[in-house]
Amino acid sequence: MTRRIFLVRHGETDWNLAGRLQGTHDIPLNDLGREQAADTARVVERLSGGARHLDFVASPLSRAAQTMAILRAELGLPPDTFRRDPRLREISFGRWEGSTWPELRRRDPVSLAARDADPWNFAPPGGESYTELSTRVLAAIGELQGDSVVVTHGGVVRAMLHAFAGMPPSEAVELPVRQGAVYLIENGAFELAVA
Repeated sequence: MTRRIFLVRHGETDWNLAGRLQGTHDIPLNDLGREQAADTARVVERLSGGARHLDFVASPLSRAAQTMAILRAELGLPPDTFRRDPRLREISFGRWEGSTWPELRRRDPVSLAARDADPWNFAPPGGESYTELSTRVLAAIGELQGDSVVVTHGGVVRAMLHAFAGMPPSEAVELPVRQGAVYLIENGAFELAVA
């Protein structure tokens, strides 16, 4: 891949703060999340050397779309003029959404043991696996035109770091993905940059 991808996880939400699995639930940013979104604009500007020439695409879930709108406003660009691609939405945790990992360990220890044994290929009840997530994400990324800012979710960042930067699945699935940071993917590697 010769293009650069400025990969941004959405800013913090109250569910992030509580440790709840959001998945496809549409949870808005909190105050810190809005600050983090503004911080990412400065990082994108610094790394790109001028963001006006970039393509901008985000997950349609409000936490990602809000992050992108704030980022673009900070760059002096029209806040709402970007594409939304549903293939960039977060991995679905199915019936686990809204729960915390400790709650799930108490309530569904058998499924958690199956996930622990093969976290990349495991799909929660009614949800999807990282393998399934990767298929839809790679289709969306394959359509990007040139250097791009992609605002999305932790699971999507993990799938992309595996696909485009060679991170092993076992490492990617457990990676803590930062909010308020930019993952620059370029030439088969990535760089984590913060404000």
